[in-house]
Amino acid sequence: MAGNSGEPGRSVTSKVLAILGAFSVTHSELTLAQIARRTALPVPTVHRLARELVAWGGLERLSDGTYRIGLRLWEIGSLAPQQRRIRQVAIPFMEDLYEATHGNVQLAVREGTEALYIEKISGRYAVPIVSRVGGRLPLHATGVGKVLLAFAPQEVIDEVLTAGLARLTPKTIVMPGKLLRALADVRRTGLAFCYEEMTLGSVSVATPVHGPDRSVIAALSIVVHSFPADAQRFAPAVRTAGLGISRQLARLDACTPETFVRQAAR
Repeated sequence: MAGNSGEPGRSVTSKVLAILGAFSVTHSELTLAQIARRTALPVPTVHRLARELVAWGGLERLSDGTYRIGLRLWEIGSLAPQQRRIRQVAIPFMEDLYEATHGNVQLAVREGTEALYIEKISGRYAVPIVSRVGGRLPLHATGVGKVLLAFAPQEVIDEVLTAGLARLTPKTIVMPGKLLRALADVRRTGLAFCYEEMTLGSVSVATPVHGPDRSVIAALSIVVHSFPADAQRFAPAVRTAGLGISRQLARLDACTPETFVRQAAR
């Protein structure tokens, strides 16, 4: 995908990244015209680069002419070492948590000012939720997000508050002072609760996942129906699973790479 950008100040690389960045959870399939509008690129440029991305596997072209993200990007993303390691260790604990609760079990990391979901286990009777693997949601309105925000650097908290707290449901916390108090509770108890703040009809309980250096590298949660569930009763199971993942990560950090691969595959 080489060539003259034809537009001063915008390299071919920046254009390709803009095209890929045009896609999101709510805009997963786009036409050429839509991509052009979202990237401020000429349609001929978008057409040329999209064709090359399709050939490479970064985009897929559907029968109706729209485009979506291709499997090649998923393959590359799955190579990210820390996320792969966390997922490998977490999945057995997540499966146990699902069997105990039959709720949606989720694992997320912080990416900037959003929660990025890297694994999810769900069943047919679980409450419908908007999160998906590879998707992002606001930190202030999700259980995992509150955990990740509570243990984030102060500049991240300031950035979230400065940007404003979007009201996603009537129960979303939008007052900065109230959110700061909630984050203080998370740091004190190691648990975050989210009551219909992202999706009406659901509640979540989340807990930190610590890396070998005790920093918070991920958050684990379950999401269940808000009625008749008592979120507090799920807290011990979620906390136990989070501690189990953290301990296993610490144990594997002291192993050789060969031992890690062998144990994580169990």
